[in-house]
Amino acid sequence: MEEGLRERKKRETRERISDVATGLFMARGFEEVTIAEIAKAADVSVNTVFNYFGTKEDLFLDRQEEVEDVPARVALSRGEGESVVAAFRRDFLAAIETRDWRYGMNDGAAEFGRIMARSPSLQSRLREIELRRADRLARVLAAQTGADEDDLRPRLVAGQILETAVLLTRGMWLRLMSGQSWEEVRPWLREQAKAAFDLLEGGLGDFGT
Repeated sequence: MEEGLRERKKRETRERISDVATGLFMARGFEEVTIAEIAKAADVSVNTVFNYFGTKEDLFLDRQEEVEDVPARVALSRGEGESVVAAFRRDFLAAIETRDWRYGMNDGAAEFGRIMARSPSLQSRLREIELRRADRLARVLAAQTGADEDDLRPRLVAGQILETAVLLTRGMWLRLMSGQSWEEVRPWLREQAKAAFDLLEGGLGDFGT
């Protein structure tokens, strides 16, 4: 359906507020910037900011809905006979080659990590996002495997896979934050990812096939 004028203006306003907020956060840090400053810089009212973003954290993590859906989408994209672990291995390794934003590998990842590290409220929100990601993935896996409601295996598998991805991403951020270039970090991340998914294959490799 073609986007109408009203919808386009709303989308453009949201994007402008988000872009302005991101610029301020990158320049000064998350905790140091106020909503009032963001509204003034974006030439809108404070109420307008809150019309588009429920909290200040939403301004920084403005793609959280997409991020929460990523694991479920990977599981749903599995090929015939492809295990859950194999699907995530494939997706993660492909993401390394393209610096996919879905795993925090895009340009600006180091600064994103620094801002996160200095903000307890953002760290708390990220944990909430991780829990919702795991819950969505577990529900998809349960549906795909026909698991009963009291079967813990879908949640155990979802938790193990997503924690592996989180640890790999954090290790990448730490190296980028220390000053290493992406060209230096990429081969390390690729080898660590292969080793990590090899371990998962040993225990979970048959799940979902």
